[in-house]
Amino acid sequence: MLGARLLRCALMAPVNLQTSPSSFHSYIQKVCLSSKTLTSGRHGTLQKSSGLHRSLSHVYGTYQHPSSLPLLTQRFFSSQGPKPSTKTAKIKLATRLVVTLLFGAGLMGTWWYVHSEKQHKLQRQRIEQLKQVALGQGNFSLLDHRGQRRTKRDFAGSWVLLYFGFTHCPDICPDELDKMSAVVAALDKDPGLPPVQPLFITVDPERDDVAALAKYVKDFHPRLIGLTGTAEEVKRAGQDYRVYASPGPKDDDGDYIVDHTILIYLVNPDGLFLDYYNRMKNEAQISESIRNHMKVHVKL
Repeated sequence: MLGARLLRCALMAPVNLQTSPSSFHSYIQKVCLSSKTLTSGRHGTLQKSSGLHRSLSHVYGTYQHPSSLPLLTQRFFSSQGPKPSTKTAKIKLATRLVVTLLFGAGLMGTWWYVHSEKQHKLQRQRIEQLKQVALGQGNFSLLDHRGQRRTKRDFAGSWVLLYFGFTHCPDICPDELDKMSAVVAALDKDPGLPPVQPLFITVDPERDDVAALAKYVKDFHPRLIGLTGTAEEVKRAGQDYRVYASPGPKDDDGDYIVDHTILIYLVNPDGLFLDYYNRMKNEAQISESIRNHMKVHVKL
């Protein structure tokens, strides 16, 4: 009876003892010692329990190495399998992260390429439309404030801000030229942008000769170039940009005011008119507009 009880205790041992031979062996020893105490004076029963102890010890033996365990026990421990290495798990995680990043970068690159191509296509369409606009299509030929002959082709490859006015203008022309000079100076502060060439074409060739322009342009941006010519040359240049100009009546001193279009024109490096700015546009608005035009510009 005692032997059967000990066998049931052995089979009901905690799982953690069953999975470790050394722990299980120690557990059986404790059970047998306890049985010995309970069966003192009963020699025959003690011998049976001791025999059970020896039998169990014979089955499980003393733990040395998994290879020395019985075949059934070896199979049991082998089925547990080693726990995955932390290092291996980290490597797998890093690999997944790299693959995810590469995949995301590929998607972003594809999106950016498609977006850029779309913008360039729209810009090319815009340029084709501008070519159809009969504005600034001519090639003026005028004298600058140094007396040198200059044509529109001389400014090819440069961004140009162009204003039509006259040196005897009391307030509007100086204000607009001051604004244009401020815009050019503001853009010059950005090293990532190309320089802008400011031009001033007179609508009053009768009074604005080379000497008058040379004196006048000194009050504005140092790169400002004044342009004049014969009445016909000046008229043709104005017509290219649809500039209205009409001299008013002369006073007793022979002075007069010229009524004219008040606009600042933006011309791109290909010589195409892109935009215009009236008196309502301030320095900051014009500068931002020009920056945007420069960013999307596609060279022909």
